[in-house]
Parts: sequence; C-alpha cells; structure tokens
Amino acid sequence: MQHLREATAYLQTHLQDFQPEFGIILGTGLGGLVHEIEVQHTFSYADIPHFPVSTVESHSGKLLAGTLAGRRVLVMQGRFHFYEGYSMEQVVFPVRVLKLLGIQKLFVSNAGGGLNPDYNYADLMLIEDHINLQPTNPLIGKNLDELGPRFPDMLEPYDHSLLALAEKAAQKLGFADKVRRGVYASLPGPMLETPAEYRYLRTIGADGVGMSTVPEVIAAVHMQLPVLAISVITDLCAPGKLKRVQLADILRVAADAEPRLTALLKAVVEQC
Repeated sequence: MQHLREATAYLQTHLQDFQPEFGIILGTGLGGLVHEIEVQHTFSYADIPHFPVSTVESHSGKLLAGTLAGRRVLVMQGRFHFYEGYSMEQVVFPVRVLKLLGIQKLFVSNAGGGLNPDYNYADLMLIEDHINLQPTNPLIGKNLDELGPRFPDMLEPYDHSLLALAEKAAQKLGFADKVRRGVYASLPGPMLETPAEYRYLRTIGADGVGMSTVPEVIAAVHMQLPVLAISVITDLCAPGKLKRVQLADILRVAADAEPRLTALLKAVVEQC
C-alpha cells in the first residue's frame, strides 16, 4: 500500500484538479485511441514511482491524462505481462493506482486468438466471462483491506450494463456483424499454444485466448470497479484455420480492427 500511495501521490501532484472518470488499458497494436484524446498530461512509466516498465514491442509505456468524448480519462499505452518476469502484484499495480486516483470504470483491450470457429480476423470479442489459467493471481498473499475484501465474488467480472451498451453502440456504428460475445482464456505465454492446447481450450468453453487482461480484471473486481474488456481477434486457432503466426501478422490485423475498436470505446465512454 505504501508503494501504491507514493505512485498515486506523484501523479496527483502533477494532475492537480484533474479528476479521472475512466481508466483505459490499450493492448498490443491498439494504441490508435490516443489520437482521439485531448491529452493534458503525459507520464513515462519510468518516471512514476514503483511502476514497472513495458518491455514488449508496440507497448510504448506511457500514461496519458486527457479527455475523450468530453470525459476525463487515464489511458495506459501499454500494459505488463506475467511472462515479462513481473510478479502479478506488479502487473496490476497500475490498475490499483488508477482506482486510487478516482476512476469509476475500467476499459481493457487486448489482441487475442480466436478459438470459436465462427470468428474471423479483426472481430471484436466482448469478453463476458473468463477462464484463468495463469499460474497465480494478484490476490495471493496478504489481503490489502484498503482495496477490497479477502474473498471477492467473481459472479460478474465483466459488467453486464457495459456489455449491453457496447453492443448497442456497435449496432449504431454499423459494424455489429464484427462484434461477438465470448469467453476469454488467459495463459501465461509468451509462446503461442500448440494445436492440442487450442483444442483443449475450446473444449473447456473458451472462445478466445491471450496472455493478459484477467489479472487486471481480478484486481478491478477486488476493488469493485466495473469492467468492459474487448479482445481483438488477430489470429485464428480453430481446426482448419490454424496457421503459423508472427508478431507482424498480429500487429497488421490489430491495425485493421483499430478504427472499430476506437469508435466503439469512444461511443461507450460518451454514453456512460
């Protein structure tokens, strides 16, 4: 808690009267939303006390404060992953700081693989539930009572009203056919899964798979923070569709989906 307070105090000193309403985490190749933001403050992660530093290509490692659709937002350009060697406490550290700074809702995006055979490249999967296959989670250890209860309930990790709002927004924007609801499986990575592992994940009920998001969501639920999470389907993992994938391929598909993701997040922020 002391580290969280120090990071929060540093940011509050610079933000002064800026009171954020929303926190947004931008995943791999999904940084285009920043062009829609009237940025008032930019912080390098390296300058924020106790913040980890992004080590993944396409994660620029900056925290932006500004307005999106007239609402005050804090935007993370880049997140942290367990596979980078960080502890789960470090992975979720920024989310906890955003909550202490006053955000009321958290929006999360990621690039993921599509396990559902009905999915296509650049679809937007609204995450309605998840399967946590990470080796640990950020709530292991002494509970931080200032943040939340020892045993948080995960019946509704993704806010139903935000999911409905996102679906309505996609309908109005004209790309409802590219928006799905699905279950996200989170694995540690950094390697992609084997064909047998993809079949297993589909068998246990997952529609999409990735290496992030769930730790942040667990921390958010612990703090009673409503979450909307969207996974951009950047590669297809169903039998008959599975191909060898490189990061450049993922970034290319993410770039194709980015305008839709940006429009969708902007519309949801505007209507919240």
